[in-house]
Amino acid sequence: MTLRPFHLAFPVHDLAAARAFYGDVLGCREGRSSDRWIDFDLGGHQIVAHLDDNARPAGATNPVDGHDVPVPHFGVVLTMADWQALAARVEQAGVSFGIAPHIRFKGQPGEQATMFFRDPSGNALEFKAFADDAQLFATALPVQENAQ
Repeated sequence: MTLRPFHLAFPVHDLAAARAFYGDVLGCREGRSSDRWIDFDLGGHQIVAHLDDNARPAGATNPVDGHDVPVPHFGVVLTMADWQALAARVEQAGVSFGIAPHIRFKGQPGEQATMFFRDPSGNALEFKAFADDAQLFATALPVQENAQ
């Protein structure tokens, strides 16, 4: 099965700031645009920043592995090398991390590198990577019978 790109439209309060953030900081190629929206290529997926002068970030969080994860959020699963490069680029750009780059679920099923930050309109983004992509949908470790 070939993975198909997803499409996500989200609100921003400033298209110029969105263009600079998604284009310059995250390295997304820009597609079509108008004076009210911009298409971006986020890892082969189409995301569209739509101008909404009243856009406000959501304030909900959910506890995950000791951190308050912002909800909603979106992002892409990267290779570990691309994740490390993005973390350095985001830090160099002076973007504040909501949850700094770290390894979540260390030594457990689904172990992953993750980081969270917000775009200039307050939209929460998460980028993650796995040392083993097979861990993307990992559940619990299999129960082993006691050896006698």
